[in-house]
Amino acid sequence: MSGQPQFLKASAIALLMIATDLLCSQAYAQEKSIVVASTTSTQDSGLFGYLLPIVKQKTGISVKVLAQGTGQALDTARRCDADVVFVHARSAEEKFLAAGYGVRRYPVMYNDFILIGPKDDSASVKGKDILTALQTIKAKAAPFISRGDRSGTNIAELALWRAAGIDPTKDKGPWYKEIGQGMGAALNMASASGAYVLSDRGTWLAFQNRGDLAIVVEGDKRLFNQYGLILVNPTKCPNAKKDLGQQFIDWLVSPEGQRVIAGYKINGQQLFYPNANDPHA
Repeated sequence: MSGQPQFLKASAIALLMIATDLLCSQAYAQEKSIVVASTTSTQDSGLFGYLLPIVKQKTGISVKVLAQGTGQALDTARRCDADVVFVHARSAEEKFLAAGYGVRRYPVMYNDFILIGPKDDSASVKGKDILTALQTIKAKAAPFISRGDRSGTNIAELALWRAAGIDPTKDKGPWYKEIGQGMGAALNMASASGAYVLSDRGTWLAFQNRGDLAIVVEGDKRLFNQYGLILVNPTKCPNAKKDLGQQFIDWLVSPEGQRVIAGYKINGQQLFYPNANDPHA
């Protein structure tokens, strides 16, 4: 029996070492996580559901996504509640960088915006260029759904109205409805009301509740939709996880990450096109 206390002591030490290892591994796992403030289009299109498990497998980094409009995502980063932003409004991104909240902008991928409308095309805009289509919608007071949420899509929509010579904040009537919600909600409302709406192609391809909606305008060069990645500046946000955030960005813009992005398809259709190496993007 004299050896039993020694055995119990050794067992207790072994258990303590195992518990310590578990705690350390859990703490390490928690450290290997970042918050990405991104857009509803990257979420609603299903891209993150496809991409993030691969990111975890390849880098060990767990990513929590805050899916918001681009304006809200950048505000979240300004409050130091994110480590990386993944958005699609170049003008807003450049203001964010100029104010010192971001370290650098990395182009990562693009797709395009499309004008969605009822299949019967009540305003007769199918096949027109986007500016003529918007002018026609306004002239005929055809129902139009605007996200109205400071998202990248909303910023692009308002810029297109201005380019068409229309100020929707002054010229809007009952035909123009701002809903303050994401892309999926805007498409649902357009489907329910037979309205026109500007959408990113990725969300449209993933959208199931199409009803009587169809693409009416596409292919106009003004509808180009670029996405960018920005690391939050640790000088402004000391708790930002700079190293992990940069590792996440580096993988997405690497040849491997770009191939993975290109591989995301729905019904054989590619949703996003990688262009990290485009100096003009």
